[in-house]
Amino acid sequence: MAERSAFYKARQKYVSHPLQGLGAYLLFGFFKVMPIDLASAIGGRLLRAIGPKLGQSKKARNNLVKAFPEKSAEEIEAIITDMWENLGRSAAEIPHLPTLDCGSPRLEIVGLENGMATREDNKPGLFFTGHMGNWEVSTKIGDALDMEMMTIYRAPDNPWVDKLFKSVRKGFRGELVPKGAKGARKFAAFLKKGGHAALLVDQKLNNGIAVPFFGRDAMTAPALAQFALKYDCPVIPVRVERLSGANFRMTFYPALTIIPTEDREADVLRIMTEVNAIMEGWIRERPAQWLWLHKRWPN
Repeated sequence: MAERSAFYKARQKYVSHPLQGLGAYLLFGFFKVMPIDLASAIGGRLLRAIGPKLGQSKKARNNLVKAFPEKSAEEIEAIITDMWENLGRSAAEIPHLPTLDCGSPRLEIVGLENGMATREDNKPGLFFTGHMGNWEVSTKIGDALDMEMMTIYRAPDNPWVDKLFKSVRKGFRGELVPKGAKGARKFAAFLKKGGHAALLVDQKLNNGIAVPFFGRDAMTAPALAQFALKYDCPVIPVRVERLSGANFRMTFYPALTIIPTEDREADVLRIMTEVNAIMEGWIRERPAQWLWLHKRWPN
């Protein structure tokens, strides 16, 4: 068993990961030499044609049927197809993200005053969003607010791919911290010093807390609420929408109303229930722009 495990790890390190990395770099270069609109269109068409035929679509279909029991099978399939197109566009747009300027015709900013309010209150601040539109656009939050930002990200298992993503995110205004205990400690220290940070909050966390989401309990990371209560942070919802093609809108909403009580556990549940409700509202408006491939709910 140990020999088999060692063989697998060696094959992954010296064969699988380099080959996957080579493919990622080739695709990256392929899309980078194109104008962003052409890259986005080609990426969208490719996954629109291929994605619905992949096994992962079964997971998306199961999620959609449970989230939208009122929708017909045809409507569900249309959302799945459009979801794949959005994902293909998002992937093809990644090489061009460093050139995406806040406030330009390609990236509309709405409600900026809601985010800017956190600069003048002498407190740390938290922003949350999800895997919607092109969620990599959310790395522009710091640019929009003209402030340093920290965010936790899940590093790809493949170090070659991780290096590629880091090269794209070099323009991020602040620091990207890999997910894990070390990253969480760094994140907490940053907030303690009065820093501002952003989190993607729509993924399943097995050891999280059960919070309603589309009428069913979903295991949800409580970190956003825990940090907000511990460091007295305002919490700002930020929504990224794809308007058309490679054009986006980033909307900053008013801070949540957080009134702590003596029951910290109940406070955390109440905050995350509101967060999930906000996310659900966004998703219901543009269901094809959310990544339904996550295993968000228990079986």
